[in-house]
Amino acid sequence: MSKIYNFGAGPCILPEPVLKKASQAVINWNGTGLSILEISHRSPDFEAVVQKTENLVRELLQVPDTYSVLFLQGGASTQFSMVPLNFLQGKQRASYLDTGVFAQKAIKEARLFGEVEIVDSSRDKAYNYIPCRFEPAYGSAYLHLTSNNTIEGTEMFSFPKTAIPLVCDMSSDIFSRKISVCDFELIYAGAQKNLGPAGMTLVIAKNTYLDSVKHAVPSMSDYRVYRNNLSMFNTPPVFSIYVAMLNLEWLKSIGGVDEIEQVNIAKSTLLYAEIDRNTMFEGTADPEHRSRMNITFKARDLEIESAFFKMASGHGMVGISGYRSVGGFRVSLYNALPIEAVEALVELMKVFEKQELRAVPLVSKSIIK
Repeated sequence: MSKIYNFGAGPCILPEPVLKKASQAVINWNGTGLSILEISHRSPDFEAVVQKTENLVRELLQVPDTYSVLFLQGGASTQFSMVPLNFLQGKQRASYLDTGVFAQKAIKEARLFGEVEIVDSSRDKAYNYIPCRFEPAYGSAYLHLTSNNTIEGTEMFSFPKTAIPLVCDMSSDIFSRKISVCDFELIYAGAQKNLGPAGMTLVIAKNTYLDSVKHAVPSMSDYRVYRNNLSMFNTPPVFSIYVAMLNLEWLKSIGGVDEIEQVNIAKSTLLYAEIDRNTMFEGTADPEHRSRMNITFKARDLEIESAFFKMASGHGMVGISGYRSVGGFRVSLYNALPIEAVEALVELMKVFEKQELRAVPLVSKSIIK
């Protein structure tokens, strides 16, 4: 089989050492004669996996002891309703920053539980930028942000300082760069971008914030229930947690978040430079707010787009299609993607440009729409 480059937006690419260890564990985990898929989640061996995974999260993100680290199910989409179910009831309103499709989904769910204030929105320009000046109303239950917008290709590189509790969906950029956990009351992230396989959701929450909830909450939606049961109130996503542990061990072994952030900067800088230079393509996100994880761009026209898709596919490059409602291209540069893959894509873009310019006159990038 020829070399395959996986630029898919999720589930994420995983490091080869992680895949090898996980595949071995599916047959015989830790010499137990049992598959990781069939062990008891109540066994001491698996409880040790949960504890080690939590310890790695705390170490890599410098999570204070005053915060809980939880491993839940349902993906980030479940958190869209779980957050307001816990924190919005009995409050005047919750505030949301509208930066794209997944922010809109979170807003829709929150409206089932109370009033929602949209503090600002980038809908006016098809969500190609991050609004930078916004302030939640006094008395809001929380301000909800989406740090990286996987569909639109934008990312927040700074966060507001506010007296209102800050809640953030970090599904697609957590562990890709340094953050200050203490700036937030609650962070949630679906695992399938930089953490591990689909099926597990990470929640990092300040204990005093969790304890501020006074109304009744169904057990399966109550963060405190998971905290008090070491994330094992019911059967947890055993395999997803185990592979996340392996992935975090790998991240630690290569230098942790500090090191991977520099790698991610190098990868995204390389690709954006070629998009800006190449006469066949144009970036779609505002340069100031371009995501390092999900690079979105378009071709000069549909014929050019189709031709490049065909060429890229022939060279083993998969997952570069833009989101179905947006079109164009989306190249995801998650942690485990080596810079060699980006170099190969950039070289292909250069070759493609040369081929196209032999057939058509040079067109100024200023007229690409």
